[in-house]
Amino acid sequence: MKIKAVKLYEGGFMTQPFAMGGGVSEPIFDSSITYPSSLQNYVIDTGSEVILVDTGIPKEAPDSLPKEGQKIYQGKRIHDYLTALEELGYAPEQVTKILLTHKHPDHSGELRSFPNAKIYLSGAEADALKLEGDNIIRVAYQDGPYHNFEASEKISDGVYFLPAPGHTKGNSIVIVESDGLFYLIHGDITYTDAALIENRLSIVFEDLEAAKETLLKARAFIQENPTVYLSTHTPESLASLEEKRIMKL
Repeated sequence: MKIKAVKLYEGGFMTQPFAMGGGVSEPIFDSSITYPSSLQNYVIDTGSEVILVDTGIPKEAPDSLPKEGQKIYQGKRIHDYLTALEELGYAPEQVTKILLTHKHPDHSGELRSFPNAKIYLSGAEADALKLEGDNIIRVAYQDGPYHNFEASEKISDGVYFLPAPGHTKGNSIVIVESDGLFYLIHGDITYTDAALIENRLSIVFEDLEAAKETLLKARAFIQENPTVYLSTHTPESLASLEEKRIMKL
């Protein structure tokens, strides 16, 4: 089992109020404090299957420059998604499954580019994206509890898809078991590791109470299991993946 990062953007930033201000009624955070930001998605290579977790931004999306007062800047483009994937050694036709954490375009941008892939996502996100067809798998999380999560869907040996609502109503996470470690690839439960450590939400959510509960479940899982925490929006995850760094709370 191999997990690889599809590196898309680097050199960005996010402000502390953006990263940690979700659900906070008073301005207790400092806009002058920033955290590094990037954009990456992930490939799970099981040896017999090539599974993507999310598919980046659409190729035609324009690049942007940071502006004064901006809350998050994802950085400079390294590659479009397909080029980044090909640099890892994979052609679109090799991809067998796509696990879509949620609907946002920095996660769903190139779903169109994988003719042989079945796309797994929650029913709520499928509805939001108006996705239909024989390759669209509306995950019912029918395989029972997974550790402290009440429901799960086993995608492949060692690969599990779990409901994690809040950021969006149908948000999901992916957990991969490999060599005694758990790799938690999450659909923006947090935007930076500091928020996870401090038990804070970003300002981007559709259901605040569900987002709080999901964050607590993720923290409990990490406290009980040796977990490498892999985000979409922080370069900390690239180092964590490379070093197999276990998150400590």
